[in-house]
Amino acid sequence: MSSKRHSILPPVSSSGPKAPVSFSSSITIADSAILTGTSLITISSESVVHPRAKLDSLAGRVTIGRRCVVHERTTLGAIGTTGKVTEHAVTLGDYVTVEVGASIEAGNTIIGEGTTVGVACKIGAGAVIGKNCTLTPHSEIAAGETIPDNTVVYSNGLRRPDRRGVADLRNKGQTRQIDVLRRMIPSNPAKFTA
Repeated sequence: MSSKRHSILPPVSSSGPKAPVSFSSSITIADSAILTGTSLITISSESVVHPRAKLDSLAGRVTIGRRCVVHERTTLGAIGTTGKVTEHAVTLGDYVTVEVGASIEAGNTIIGEGTTVGVACKIGAGAVIGKNCTLTPHSEIAAGETIPDNTVVYSNGLRRPDRRGVADLRNKGQTRQIDVLRRMIPSNPAKFTA
């Protein structure tokens, strides 16, 4: 006797209160993104939030700048070891990319304009990452650490200045990527505002 098993993924559910939001009319946010918390989540114009990305404002506000891309399985606003509630939990400057599986802890954590946070990176509470930085996959930034503008951080802890001068090219590439993502990701901002 043959037995067929069908695996059905459970629906995405938030594990907390529904967060208050302020969205630009031009954002793209997947229906399966998770927005939870008690503080305001702000997403600025032309930014993209992928499916299964989690924005958690329980520890404070989450602010995403213009033309940012937040990939799947990322967590913005994770409560770190301090567990403190702050006015600004996480702030992403304009043109920031947070790649798959990255975690950015809450605590006045700031990611500067044009920075790329690589796959599975971990940024501790209160860290300040400068403008146009590149964190390679699996990099870790300690809580409260400051990374200067135009720095490349490697997963083994090494750092070097980035003298390529490609910020304008990176921003143009980000704009093209966003145009493609807007066509690929079904967006449903109304789900989070109702």
